[in-house]
Amino acid sequence: MSFASFSKDYSENAFTSVENQFVTKYLPEASGDAVRVYLYGLYLCNNGKDLDAQTMAKLLRLSIEKVVEIFSFWEECGLVQVLSREPLLVEYLPVSAAVGKPKPIRPEKYAEFNRELYKLLQRAGKDFKPYELQRILEFLESNPMQQQAFLLVAEYCAKKDGAKLSAAHIINKAQKLVREQKFTYEQVEADLADFNAHERELSKIFTLLGIYRKPQESDYDFLEKWYAAGMETGAVYACAEALKKGSLPSLDQLAAELLEKGVKTEADAREYLARREELASVVFQVARRLGVKVQNPRAYVEEYAERWLERGYDGESLSLVASLCLRLSYGFPEMDALLSEMYRDGIVDRDSVKAYCAARNAEFKLLQKIQELCGVVKKTQAALAMVEAWRQWNFSDEMILEAARRSANASNLLPYMNKLLSEWKRLGAFTPSEIPERESPQKAFLSETAIAADEKSARERFYAARREQAIRQAERAQAAARRDPAYSEADAAVRRGEIELAKAEIYSPDRADKIAAALKAAREERAKALGRLGLTERDLLPRFRCEKCSDTGFLPDGRACDCYRP
Repeated sequence: MSFASFSKDYSENAFTSVENQFVTKYLPEASGDAVRVYLYGLYLCNNGKDLDAQTMAKLLRLSIEKVVEIFSFWEECGLVQVLSREPLLVEYLPVSAAVGKPKPIRPEKYAEFNRELYKLLQRAGKDFKPYELQRILEFLESNPMQQQAFLLVAEYCAKKDGAKLSAAHIINKAQKLVREQKFTYEQVEADLADFNAHERELSKIFTLLGIYRKPQESDYDFLEKWYAAGMETGAVYACAEALKKGSLPSLDQLAAELLEKGVKTEADAREYLARREELASVVFQVARRLGVKVQNPRAYVEEYAERWLERGYDGESLSLVASLCLRLSYGFPEMDALLSEMYRDGIVDRDSVKAYCAARNAEFKLLQKIQELCGVVKKTQAALAMVEAWRQWNFSDEMILEAARRSANASNLLPYMNKLLSEWKRLGAFTPSEIPERESPQKAFLSETAIAADEKSARERFYAARREQAIRQAERAQAAARRDPAYSEADAAVRRGEIELAKAEIYSPDRADKIAAALKAAREERAKALGRLGLTERDLLPRFRCEKCSDTGFLPDGRACDCYRP
């Protein structure tokens, strides 16, 4: 015996620890006497009281036979080991050690439960295998859920699954409820009532999304997630209407976007989605005009489209500017920079944008005529600005083209033209007849660099003329095709289909195949319309004379093509 020990008062003021697993898994299924015996025996283990079983039985006002029976019950549960029944000696085991251990199931304990479950399965037209029924009883043995509560879960699953009812589904649903600390009939009934209340909402969402199946239990998790985040039911409906076709994960993605923006009410959701559709439409429309393929418009919306519309530009104006940018080989960033310049100059409303684009297109045409006379001229914003300046100097197209003819052999065409026109402006010569006659200076000795520059200029003029001719032929074919109503209708359907397909690939992948089929049919109709006009899709594209260099003068590897004929 140890030299030190607790006093009686100290021992009586101490505590007896009970494992939580005993309280959650075993206490609900045990009788009151069984719990009293287990706890008092645990108390004796902790405090070392010198009491025998007979004395404990008297203290608890139970017979010794009843105490032995109770400890036999706890032995079946794996919580104690009965070392001897006469005299009674018991060893307590950790509750955690009993987890997962097979326990003998007493048939009389589940007689009424089995009868009720059998009736339920008969009504559902199902017949569980013996091993499935064994799994259900093992679940009840290992978990504190009431039998009537479990039967309520089974009835719910039978209504939901019909002929597809399985023991695994019932057990999974019951396990989920146990994890949520819902063990009693009342708790389970309240939880399932929530599911039934949301069934109508989920069915409406399915209808809006074109989903033709019964809601499953996992589908309700999406609703719980959205509602927990504070989103109204009407806002969820608005998202489903915006998608038109899709799945719950795609709807969840859209709902997450709205929640990220703080949009939770139905009114705010409809306003946001309408704006979102408008912005996406603008992005796709501009992308098509720019010849840029856009798969996910959201990044372009946030980077460009929102700012453009906030500044007052509408879809038609943006399409005009995009067509202009296409001729300048601009993308979204360059178009954004151009619109910023226009905004600073007050060019915002539709009429002013039309006038601006018309003026730029006229300058493009003039640059094209200069190119016919002098060779390749880069169509840049700087070149357009130079042409605009010449016109502001009050020079007519006739005078500008005259300057181009006189500058044809210059190595730097536009700067030379600018120098010549500024000289004429200084002299007040605004018509060809007012240009002062000068003796042609004798040609000085030409260096090798100058000769090479002249040869390069001649080569560029050669290829520019050939490319221009091919492009004009294609433009004439396109104009003839657009005059045909059948072609115009089919071409419009193709363009719409391309935009819808791009949207579907992001927001509604399950619609992509259907849209792709419709797009294919529209392309076939367009080809038929061209056939009636004696044209093909190939006729709408430039037919360059040299297939090797496409009339550029250079092969793909950078070498000069041998098709040049000076």
